[in-house]
Amino acid sequence: MHKATELFHDPVLNVRSALIAAGAEDTVRIFKEKVPTAAAAASALGCDVAAITNSLIFDFDGEPLLILASGAAKVDTTMVADQLGIGKIRRARPEFVLQHTGQEVGGVAPVGHPRKIRTLLDISLQAHPVLWAGAGDHNSMFSISYEELARITAAEPLQVR
Repeated sequence: MHKATELFHDPVLNVRSALIAAGAEDTVRIFKEKVPTAAAAASALGCDVAAITNSLIFDFDGEPLLILASGAAKVDTTMVADQLGIGKIRRARPEFVLQHTGQEVGGVAPVGHPRKIRTLLDISLQAHPVLWAGAGDHNSMFSISYEELARITAAEPLQVR
C-alpha cells in the first residue's frame, strides 16, 4: 500500500491550502513526536483532551461520513444514524479513509480532502474556545474556534454521544 504522501502530494500542505482558501488562519503546528491520538495531542499541546477534535471517517453504504468529535468521547453511531434517519454507520477501514481523505488514520484533518465529504460536528465541542484538529499527518495539528470550524467544513451540528 502507498503512503498518503505518495498518492496526494503532501497532506499537510493540502490542509494548509484548504484553510487559506476558506479564509481561515493557517495555525498548523508541526511536532517532532507523533500525536496520533487525542490523548497524545492533548499532552503535547497542554490542553484538555475534550478540546481535541477527532476527524473520524465512517462508511455509510460505501460513502464517507466525517464526524468531528471531541477526543473525550466515543461516537454513538446508532444514535447518529437515528438522528439522520439513515441506516447503519460503520467505522471505515484504513484503506477507505485514505482513499476518501488522502490522509492516514490518526492524522485525518477536517479539511484538505480530494473532494467534499458530508461532515457532522459534535455540539459538545462548543464548550471550548480553542479546538485542536489533526492537520493531515501524525505530526501536525491546527487550532480553530468551533464557529470557524463549522464554517469552513459546512458541518451539520449534532449530538454524537
